[in-house]
Amino acid sequence: MMQQESRTLADVLEYAAVFHGQVELVSRRVEDGRLHRYNYAQALQRTRQLARALRGWGVKPGDRIATMAWNTHRHFEAWYAITGLGAICHTVNPRLFDTQLEFILNHAQDLLLLVDLSFLPIVERLRSKLPCLKAVVVLSDEACMPATDRPDVLCYESWIGGETDEVDWPRLEPDTPSSLCYTSGTTGNPKGVLYTHRSNLLHADVVNNSGVFGISCADSVLMAVPMFHANSWGLAYSCPMAGAKLIMPGAQLDGESIFELLDEHQVSFSAGVPTVWSNLLQSLRGTDRKLPCLREVVTGGSAVPRWMIETFDREYGVRLVHAWGMTEMSPTGTSSRLKTYMQSWSYERQLEMRVKQGHPVYGVAMKIVDDNGSQLPHDGASMGRLLVKGPWVVRRYFREDHDCVDADGWLDTGDIATIDPHGFMQITDRAKDLIKSGGEWISSVELENLAAGHPAVKLAAVIGVASEKWGERPLLVVEAERQASVTAEEILDGLRGKVAKWWLPDAVAFVDEIPLTATGKINKRLLRQQFRDRRPTADKESTVP
Repeated sequence: MMQQESRTLADVLEYAAVFHGQVELVSRRVEDGRLHRYNYAQALQRTRQLARALRGWGVKPGDRIATMAWNTHRHFEAWYAITGLGAICHTVNPRLFDTQLEFILNHAQDLLLLVDLSFLPIVERLRSKLPCLKAVVVLSDEACMPATDRPDVLCYESWIGGETDEVDWPRLEPDTPSSLCYTSGTTGNPKGVLYTHRSNLLHADVVNNSGVFGISCADSVLMAVPMFHANSWGLAYSCPMAGAKLIMPGAQLDGESIFELLDEHQVSFSAGVPTVWSNLLQSLRGTDRKLPCLREVVTGGSAVPRWMIETFDREYGVRLVHAWGMTEMSPTGTSSRLKTYMQSWSYERQLEMRVKQGHPVYGVAMKIVDDNGSQLPHDGASMGRLLVKGPWVVRRYFREDHDCVDADGWLDTGDIATIDPHGFMQITDRAKDLIKSGGEWISSVELENLAAGHPAVKLAAVIGVASEKWGERPLLVVEAERQASVTAEEILDGLRGKVAKWWLPDAVAFVDEIPLTATGKINKRLLRQQFRDRRPTADKESTVP
């Protein structure tokens, strides 16, 4: 018989403080852009002080405490203090619309809101509409606090400064709720995904496996994925669990700022959405700057274009690893790491695998099914609805009275995918974004990736427009690089011979800016509204605005 002692998220930081206490945490301050440095031992001390301050406000297990903040040391402390007390850390995505923010803050019934200075205008607009909110804590010191005479607006540093660091963390059951994140990938109101101590610990442990992130105490990690985006991909837990140095970029995610952190702190591993790495490459273009310490970057959130993988490989010696997941999956589901026998393949054949989302990580079960629910073969060609299940996959959304999975526990991801004989999954589209032309499916994702490979294209999106003859036809929407000169025909020439002829878009529409969602994905809903009256034409548009 083995011991039954349970572990909580607070134990992760306690462990890091004891056995990796001198390892640094570096973050860029929101107030002035300067870097703040301390170590895991000091982080634990301040986290305990925050826990005492929270208790002083009557916070108890099960209460929801919201954060609206960038990746900083104060936000890191909040994650551990809130969950350590048995309360629920609700990370709020500030990029959502005001109506969505109002809904989720009221739906979660948050008692306190910890907010960065840059997001105070949002809070001021919403404050009168949030009846459950008792106080707002500004993540700042007194010198940078805005003038206010409201007793329910507190300064973080003053709030915790008078507290001691003596805290007895409560012993919690493994399935005690720990954190809450609302998904923006729905057509109605956002849905809350409630994680537990057990699910977050399992997820963090698995992503540290060498087949996923492979983080160790020898690594210096730049957490470029926001802490309000899909549970920070588990990095806020997995880095202290491994004893890795952790660098948090604050509000500055532009290419120059990211390079500065990568270079100064000899970062060996990082993770973030493709737009972060596109901005970095753009800032490096035309310079002789290199990334000698950076070993690997994990990216996901949207499909990674082939050119980006090749550029990191050939020009910087950095391996770009494609991953996939969802807020509902905590979020990691797959990794595109090559298997042993693939190492002898040609570079081109390896690239064909690396652009896919990859094989499931241990703990995640995955299958594709047809419209009747019958499982489809793993032949790399059959496309079906992607279903997943596992110990860190949601069973029921927060405050709903019915499960979101089927009788066997399978969650329908809303994605259409293939799985090849090697177990590598590839998203061909969201179910709602597939284009059906003449009774056959066209993958918008594949067309977008090919179009994005043109050096003059900054972003590419493909949507279906109504066609009397074919039902739907693809329209390619392009946001060109600044000062770039390119025609529609040049872009379409890059697609010819790489996809079936009938897949080729009937037109290319150039726009000043492609709209993005709150998580940095292309907002196709807005594009469909913008081009809802568009009809396919035989003549390709060839003018650039």
